Amino acid sequence: MNERKNAVTLRGTPLTLIGPELKTGERAPEFTALDNAMQPVRLADSAGKVRLIASVGSLDTPICDAETRRFNQEAASIPGVEFLIVSMDLPFAQKRFCSSADIEKVRLLSDHRDAAFGAAYGTLIKETRLLSRGIFVVDAEGVLRYVEYVPEIGAHPDYDKALAAVRAAG
Repeated sequence: MNERKNAVTLRGTPLTLIGPELKTGERAPEFTALDNAMQPVRLADSAGKVRLIASVGSLDTPICDAETRRFNQEAASIPGVEFLIVSMDLPFAQKRFCSSADIEKVRLLSDHRDAAFGAAYGTLIKETRLLSRGIFVVDAEGVLRYVEYVPEIGAHPDYDKALAAVRAAG
């Protein structure tokens, strides 16, 4: 498995990411993760749609919480786009979070079982087995139209660029 040392930092401490560094124009890798009902969800399940996939460390952190809420709000104004938030949080915790935060427009997926998403998208942190922060916009044909690996895990992604890529892909 490809290891990218010093690919991201957490409060300035360098961390290693496992998996490839994806590039715009490449085919989006397939993955399987679990939804809140413990059912497997594959990227192919939403084929034919534009998808925004946000990789977050844990919904129990302020930035991940804020990012998920922001994309939930934005999803309401962009019909026909599948918004997926992927973390290592257990499906039960994700379900509780959605209920308490009124998250209804984005779909939360848990990568805890196999880390299939993290390994395929290059966001799996070797030292913690959590996911680093990243944004991936996949067009209806399955091609990556926007890729952002946020260099400092405690920082927000570039929401405006990601959302512009979603609109352009639609």
